[in-house]
Amino acid sequence: MSTRRKEVLKKDNISLSTKIRGITEKFLFLRTFAHYVSDKNTLNMENYIVSARKYRPSTFESVVGQRALTTTLKNAIATGKLAHAYLFCGPRGVGKTTCARIFAKTINCMSPTEDGEACNQCESCTAFNEQRSYNIHELDAASNNSVDDIRQLVEQVRIPPQIGKYKVYIIDEVHMLSASAFNSFLKTLEEPPRHAIFILATTEKHKILPTILSRCQIYDFNRISVEDTVTHLAYVASKEGITAEPEALNVIALKADGGMRDALSIFDQVVSFTGGHITYQSVIENLNVLDYEYYFRLTDCFLENNVGNAMLLLDDVLGKGFDGSHFITGLASHLRDLLVSKDAATLPLLEVGTSIRERYQAQAQKCPLPFLYRAMKLCNDCDLSYRASKNKRLLIEITLIQVAQITAEGDDVSGGRSPKQVIKPIFTQPAAAQQPQAAPVASQPQAPVTPQLQATPPRPQAAPANAPATPAAAGTASSASHAAPEVVLMAQGKEEKKIPVVKMSGLGVSIKRPKVKEENKPTTVPTAQQIAQPEEDFMFNERDVNYYWQEYAGRMPKEQVAIATRMQNMRITLKDTTFEVLVDNEIVAKDFTAMIPELQNYLRSRLKNSKVTMTVRVSAPTEKVRAYGRVEKFQMMAQKNNALLQLKDEFGLELY
Repeated sequence: MSTRRKEVLKKDNISLSTKIRGITEKFLFLRTFAHYVSDKNTLNMENYIVSARKYRPSTFESVVGQRALTTTLKNAIATGKLAHAYLFCGPRGVGKTTCARIFAKTINCMSPTEDGEACNQCESCTAFNEQRSYNIHELDAASNNSVDDIRQLVEQVRIPPQIGKYKVYIIDEVHMLSASAFNSFLKTLEEPPRHAIFILATTEKHKILPTILSRCQIYDFNRISVEDTVTHLAYVASKEGITAEPEALNVIALKADGGMRDALSIFDQVVSFTGGHITYQSVIENLNVLDYEYYFRLTDCFLENNVGNAMLLLDDVLGKGFDGSHFITGLASHLRDLLVSKDAATLPLLEVGTSIRERYQAQAQKCPLPFLYRAMKLCNDCDLSYRASKNKRLLIEITLIQVAQITAEGDDVSGGRSPKQVIKPIFTQPAAAQQPQAAPVASQPQAPVTPQLQATPPRPQAAPANAPATPAAAGTASSASHAAPEVVLMAQGKEEKKIPVVKMSGLGVSIKRPKVKEENKPTTVPTAQQIAQPEEDFMFNERDVNYYWQEYAGRMPKEQVAIATRMQNMRITLKDTTFEVLVDNEIVAKDFTAMIPELQNYLRSRLKNSKVTMTVRVSAPTEKVRAYGRVEKFQMMAQKNNALLQLKDEFGLELY
C-alpha cells in the first residue's frame, strides 16, 4: 500500500473517532440531565406525606376525640397498674392503633414527663421514633392469621426486652384470626411473662371469641364528633397554609362519618382539587354532595303546597346524576335537622356550620311540628320501599306530593299519628256531583234484600244512652235488624280477616213470601241496651285453634319448657267451640287442667269468640298416644321389636 493511501486512511480514522467521541459526550450529558430531573422529581415526591400520616398523634394529648380513654391509660401508667392484655375496639380511623403505639412508647420511656407523656429523648423513645425498636412488635392479623404465625409470636414472647421494661405486641385486625389460631393463643394471653403486654385492635368486636374477651381489658373507642373533626381540620389547614371555609370543613367532617383518617384523606383530595383554597361550593362539587339549598327550597315548596316546583327540583337533582335514594335520605335528614332546630334544648344535636345553622332556625319557625312528624314518616317509608320499587322515580314523586299536601287547607295535622298516604284530587268536582244522595224516607216500604257482597257498607253508630231516639232512627234500627248480613271485602284499604257468626235462619229470604211491611208492625223505640249490642263471636276452625295453641306455647317462659315442648308436639281436635287436649297420664293432665283458665282466655281473645272451651282427658289404654320424650319413643319402638330391650340390657345402656 502506498504512503499516500496510508495517510488518507489515518485522517479518516481520526475524524471518525472525533465524531464518535462527540456523540458519546452528548449522550452522557443528556443521560446525566435526565437523571438530575428524575432525582429532583423523586425527591419532591418522597418529601410529600399524606396528612393522615404526617399529623398522626404522637402523644396522648394530641389524640382527638378520645379524652376519656387517653386519661384512663395515662392514669394506669402513672400508678403502675398495667394489665397484661388490652382490647381496643371501635370504628375505623378513630385512633385505636395510634393509641396502642403511644401506650407502648410511654410505658418504655426512661424519663416520662410530669403529665404522663413520653419524653421523646431517651434511647427507648428515639428507637421507637426511628422505627428500630425491638420492644414493640406489630402483627397484621389479616395476613398472618394461621396457627404457625401465632406459634412464632408465642416463641418471641419468651425473650425479655433489651432496653426498657416491657415488650409490647400490637395485633391489628385481631378478629381475622382463625378459630384454631385463637385457641392456640389463649394460654399465652392468659398467663404471659411479666415483661409481655398484648394490645389487640379490631373494628368488629362481635367476631372475637368470648374466651379472648374475658382475658382483656376492653376499651371502646367512640366516633369522633363533627365539631372535633372540624377543629382538627382547621388546625391542619393552618399548618399547611391552606384557606378553608368552616362550612366546607363541616361537609368534609359529615362525609367522614366519625373517622379522622377518612376526614384527612378527603381533605387532601379537596386540596388537590382546589389548589389550596377550599370553599363550600368546591367541596360539594368534588365530593358529589347535595347542596343544602335544594332542601331549603324544597321545604318552602312543601309549606306552600306547591307540588309543581317540588317535582321540578327533583328533576334537577336527578339530572345532575344524584341517586334517588341519596336524595330521599338527605331530605329525611333535613327534616330531622329542622325538628331539632325548633327547640333550644335540642339545638346542640344540629351538626352544621354557623351560617347554615341560622337558616335552619329561621325555616324551623315556619314548620309546624305535626308537619315535620308526618313528613319524616313519609320519607322514611319511601326509603324503606325504595329498593323493592320498580319505578323508583314515581315512588319519590308520590312521596313529594303527599308531603306537599300535608299542610293543605282542611287537613288534620294532629301530631304523633301515622300519616294517611293518600293523594288529594287536584281538580275539584262540580257542586252538584259532590252532594250526597238523599236518604230514603223511613215511611216508604223497603224492598226485599238478597244476600250479596258489598264493599265498605255504612255501619249504624250506637246512640248515647241519654239521647232521645227519633222515629226515623227507630225505623232505621228496625230495618237494620231484619236486613240480611253482608260480608265486608275492603274497609279503608284493609281486608277483613274474620267473618262474624250469624244465624242460618236469617240468611235466606223467600221471594214467594216477602217480608211483612214495616208499617204493619208496631214501632218500638229501642233502648240504650238494645242499641249498644255486644260484640259478635267470630267463626273459627281447627286450624286456627292449633295455630294460636302453638303461638301460646312459643311464648311460655323457660321455666315451663317441658310443658311447652309437649304443647308444640300436640294436635288439637275441635268439636263445635270445644277443643280437647288428650294426654297420656294423670300428672300431665293436672298440669294442663291448671292452665285452663289462662289458656282458655288467651284463645278466646285471639279467636275473638267468647264460647271457646278447653277440656283435658287422659287417653284410654287402647288409644294411640303420640310419644313426646325419648323414653316414650324407645318404649314404643321396643313394643314392636323386643330385640331393642335385649340390646339395652346386653350393653348396659341408659336413656337420658
